[in-house]
Amino acid sequence: MQSEPETVKQAASSILQGLPDDVTWERVQYHLFVRQQVELGLADAEAGRLLETSDVRKRLDAAKANASK
Repeated sequence: MQSEPETVKQAASSILQGLPDDVTWERVQYHLFVRQQVELGLADAEAGRLLETSDVRKRLDAAKANASK
């Protein structure tokens, strides 16, 4: 049996429950941001929106070459 996907509110609550009582706002924001970025990355991977490292290097090399002209 497959469970329902976790909602954003449930994910945030789970993150908050795992943090110490004396956590700072900065650390809360950091943990929420990291979770959001992981979710976005997983969605990109699932949709096939990833690049191979070699392709990124080629693009960077080309951009550097064009910038120096």
